[in-house]
Order: sequence, then structure tokens, then C-alpha cells
Amino acid sequence: MRVRLFFFCLIFSLAATLSAQTDTISPSDFNLDEVTVVERRASVVKSRISPLNTERVTGQELCKAACCNLSESFETSASVDVAYADAATGAKQIRLLGLGGTYVQLLTENTPGIRGLAQSFGMEYVPGPWMESIQVSKGTSSVINGYESMTGQINVEYRKPQTGDSLTANAMINKDLQADINLTGGWNINPDVSTGLLVHAGGGFLPMDDNKDGFTDMPRNYNLNLLNRWYITRGDYTGQVLVRTVYDRRLAGQTLAAQKLSPSPYIIDLSNRRIDGFVKNGYVFDHTTGMSIGIIAAGSYHSLNNDYGPQKHWDAAQGNAYLNAIFQTNFENDRLDPADLHEHKLSAGVSLNYDHFKEILDLPQGLLDYSRQEATPGLFAEYTYSYLDKVTVLAGIREDYSTRYGFFTTPRFNIRYAPFEWWTMRGSIGLGYRSPNVIADNASLFANNRKKLFPYNPNQEKAMNAGVTTTFYIPIGKRELQISGEYYYTRFLDAVLTDIDADPKEVRFYNLKDNGLQYFAHVAQLEASVEVLRGWTWTLAFRYTDTRQSSLNTKTGQFELREKALTNRFKGIITTSYQTPLRKWQFDITAQFNGFGRMPDGFVIPTGSSQYYTTSRGIYHKWYPQLMAQVTKNFRHWSLYVGAENMTNFTQDEPVYGTHFEGTTFVDPYNPAYDASNVWAPIHGWKLYAGFRWSLERDD
Repeated sequence: MRVRLFFFCLIFSLAATLSAQTDTISPSDFNLDEVTVVERRASVVKSRISPLNTERVTGQELCKAACCNLSESFETSASVDVAYADAATGAKQIRLLGLGGTYVQLLTENTPGIRGLAQSFGMEYVPGPWMESIQVSKGTSSVINGYESMTGQINVEYRKPQTGDSLTANAMINKDLQADINLTGGWNINPDVSTGLLVHAGGGFLPMDDNKDGFTDMPRNYNLNLLNRWYITRGDYTGQVLVRTVYDRRLAGQTLAAQKLSPSPYIIDLSNRRIDGFVKNGYVFDHTTGMSIGIIAAGSYHSLNNDYGPQKHWDAAQGNAYLNAIFQTNFENDRLDPADLHEHKLSAGVSLNYDHFKEILDLPQGLLDYSRQEATPGLFAEYTYSYLDKVTVLAGIREDYSTRYGFFTTPRFNIRYAPFEWWTMRGSIGLGYRSPNVIADNASLFANNRKKLFPYNPNQEKAMNAGVTTTFYIPIGKRELQISGEYYYTRFLDAVLTDIDADPKEVRFYNLKDNGLQYFAHVAQLEASVEVLRGWTWTLAFRYTDTRQSSLNTKTGQFELREKALTNRFKGIITTSYQTPLRKWQFDITAQFNGFGRMPDGFVIPTGSSQYYTTSRGIYHKWYPQLMAQVTKNFRHWSLYVGAENMTNFTQDEPVYGTHFEGTTFVDPYNPAYDASNVWAPIHGWKLYAGFRWSLERDD
């Protein structure tokens, strides 16, 4: 506790000292040969003109924390939650608008990214230093990128070879000896051709067991990630080619000491291999009207071979092919709009998505074959109308045909209205569809001994999402206070519901529409951000979530609409960042306040734990705080940083639950009570890390 307090105080004392030193400098202390005016840009940029509720997380924001990969990029965000999916495999899951990451369309440079078999660990396959920016859109998004977005869309942009530094390096290590190293480079071959190479290697090599439950807190993992991109521009033609390959191996489960007490070692061995890429071609026919055509072809192959102890084996492979051809043009009506106050834009095209799964699941109850394939061709059109900077309307529609589910229509509508320069309002409504991958979507449930009753014929998932937002830009002297409020409602018209309440010994799945069930989420959020002094910014946000779904009450034999288990009811966040005038030092602090949530029926409160309370509606976990901080020292071409996560040292009591081997604190994984899937809080305490960044500027 004293170490954490010292580290916390050190940050502010250094900031105050450096500020004081800067203020005492007089003109006679130095000779001024040259003046460079540098604009400070916000690290999180919310679009003022887009009809979509979109924010862009820049590389500057990603440097405020360790950010080893995409899953750790939202620690300073109030909108996106990231947490461990279970306490055994190290898999992470995100949550947007009160619902799981399976309902977020995750893209890489507007091509299919993390979906299907990549759902469990795909976010960790996108290294933080590789990312140029992240675009987060809430609610219904453009139909151009497909029909799968239900609660929003997250698009990752990699570093471009034709811009930025020619060579960079980033390395980080934490107190548990988990390390990452990244190299990125981009070079111009000639005026028309450039290429880039991105390399990542990382892993953790120590079987840590700080809570002494006989299970490793984090898997020993080995990860290698390579990417090569070519960028071609010649006149009105632009082309890109990108190829990436990933190898990931994770070893978890019982520690050596606990294995000696078991009839056989309980080892979790997860092996994933992936290769993906895309080819993009674009040609501009008329710069005046913006008439152009773009053709995107993408593909991926992902294979996994996963063992969860000696009794559960998952062997799967997924091949995906994607094609999207887009025609775009602006058009005007001089007769109706002689002053050119109105703008009209049309985008239309065709798409094709193909998935082929070979999936075998070997469980104690038998061998299950979930191999399948699905082809989905589609047509889409999207119209954008804008009047000055006041009104923007985005209306789109898709018509697709699935070889598994038949025809389906996806309408979406977004509107933005700015009655004044300091006030913007938005509204959106639309549908989203998704073909469920029941095993991959629920892979965290392999970290228990419940019987899994997977359905053979899951229905296509369909959801309606509607939302309204308002943002005020209030001038305060030479600075601006941004205050925003938003509300979103997502209701499923059909879905595959996962029921972990009906029986503590089983996991049941139901098709929502077939059983007359319900599943919906209400989310409201308030956020304020301001630059208090030059280089010193604050952001405060609070989000309230009410997510409910039907689950079976075995006492009455009836389905009941209840709060979704393991879903926080609220989240508060306070972030502050200070950068000294010469940008030599930067100090970043984030405090999170994570709300209470309901535990599944049948959950037993660990002996002596004070982290839970009981009501007539069930057992709830309490709210908890987290604190993160980082100090960065910048030099001309490189920087050093040191930081800490979970400085409050809050951890969940017995994240791996079950009966213990006699005379020990080790959990018996062969007992029916074993369950490592009921995770709602950190399983690791205070974690210190340090690293460096180095860059070689481009010599054009």
C-alpha cells in the first residue's frame, strides 16, 4: 500500500515541480533563434459533422497506457468495457451498449476483422503500436460495411507505410515478466509505391498463482504476429495489398503443485493459427462530382486446437472470403439549389461474404460435429443529404440472401441536426443481423464443469437499435467544454440466449423467437471533457446500463425476465492528462468506478467474502474502484514510460470456484462444482510495467 501511495504522489509532485520550473523561466535564460507553433490536438476526437455517433481514438491516446493490444485500448473509455471472459484462459471480452462484443462489428480497415473463431483472442492479435487509430461508432452504422453491426462498429486503422516514421520500436515488460516488443517500418520504394512491415513478438513465461488456488492466474503464452502491406498510387488509381499471419500458443490450468493432487493433470492448451489479408482497388473518374469505384477483396483462414483438461477438446477451422464493390458519386440539382447550399451523395454496390467452418467438439457427453458453410450475397444503397453544416441525413438499405437463413432486409437511418454552432443532436434507428457461432461465442464456458446443451439449429440473430445523442460545445475563454448525453435501446427480435441461471450444473441455449422470450438493453451516458489549462485535460463520464433477458426458473418451470448476470449496472470514469509546455513529460491518470451486478443463480458466496450481498432478486457483487497511472519522459527520438494498473489492488475473491483438495487451498477441477467462468472483477492485483518507444523520422 505504501508503494502504491508513493507512486501516486510521485506523479503529481513531478508535475507540480516541472510546472513551477517552467513558470520561473525568464527571457534572459535563453536565446530564441526560432519559434515553432505546434497545435495540440485532442487524443480522442468526436466528429462534429458525421451523422453517426463516432469517436476516433488516436495514437496519442493509445500511448497513455501500456496498450499492448486492442483489448487494452479502452481503459480510458466510458463507452467500451473490456474484462477477462474467464479466470483460466486469459481471454478478454468487450461490451458495448450493455451487450457482449459478439454484437459489435469489429473491422480492420473496413474489412472483416474479429469474428467467428477469432472471437476469443482476436483483439489480442492487434498490437497497440501497430494501430494508427480506432474509430468507434455507436448504434446503427453504414450499410456499406455489411449487416452485422447491432450495437456499433469498431474499425482499426493500421500504420500506413507512406506516412509517419520510417522505423519505430516499442518494448514493454511488467512485474510478472510478461513482455512485448514491436517493430514497425514504412518506406517509399518510388514516388508511386510504398511498403510497410510490422512485427510483434510477446509472451508471458512464468506460471503465476498469486491467489494460491492451484491454477495459473495468467496462461504462459507465446505470440508472433507479422504484417506486410504495399500501397500504390498512380494518377487516379489507388491500390493496396496487405497480408498478416499470427501464431498464438497458451498454456494454463493447474500448477505443478496442484497437479500432484489430481488423478491426472488438468492442463488448458490453446493453439491458434491465422492468416488474413486484403486487396483494395480504387479509381476516381471525376474529381468534381467525386465519382469513383472501389473494390475490396479480403480473406482469412483461422485454425485452432484447444484442450480444456483431458475431457474437453475443440478442434476447428474457419475460412472466410469477402468481396465488396462500391460505386460513389455526388450530384447536385442546380435548378433547386442555385446557391449550392445542399449536397447529395449516393453510394451503392454489391457484396459477398462466405464462411466455411469445420468444427468438432469432443465433450464428456459425446462427439459433436458443427461443421457448416454459409454464402451471403447482397445489394446495398446509401443516400446522404446535407444542408450547410446544420443538417445531415444518412439513409441506407441492404437486401441479402443467406444460404442458411434466406432473404433478409437491413434498413438504417441516421440524422444530425445542429441548430447552433455550439449544439449538435443526432438520432439513429436500424436493424442488424448475425449468424451465431454458438461454440466460439461461448468459449469462456469451457472453464467450468457444467454440461453444455449446444443447439444444432440456432436461428439467425436479429436486433433493432435506436438512439439519440446531444452534444454542447461551451466556450470558456480560449478553451471549450464539451458535454454530451446519449441514450440507446437495443431489442432482439431473435437471438440465441445463453441461460446460466436455470441449473448450476448445466448451460442451456434457447432460440428467442421460438420460445417467446425477451432480450434487450437500455444504456444512458453523460460525459464532459475540457482542457483546464494548456496541456492539462480532464474527462468525466458516467454510464447506466439495464440489460435484461429471459431465463428459466426451475422452481416454477416458467421463463422470467431478469437482469442479465455478470453485467455491471453502472460505470464511472475520471481521466486526467498533463503534458508540460515543451512536451518533455506527460502524466496520465485514470480512475474507474465499476458498478454492482447480479451473479448467476446457484452461485455460492465464497467463505468469508465481503464482496457480495443478497437480495430477494438474487446474489449481487458490489461495486469496486480501479486506478491506473503512467509517467512518460519524451526525448527527441525516443521516450521512456513507467506505469501501474489496478493500483487499488482490488481482486475478485475465488475467481476459480470449487471444492478444495483436503488440507489445501487448491481447487479440484474434476469436481462438478469447478467453475472459472463467473468473472466480474480483476483477477490480478497491482501490476507495475515499464517500457520505451523509439522512432526514426522519415527522410523524404
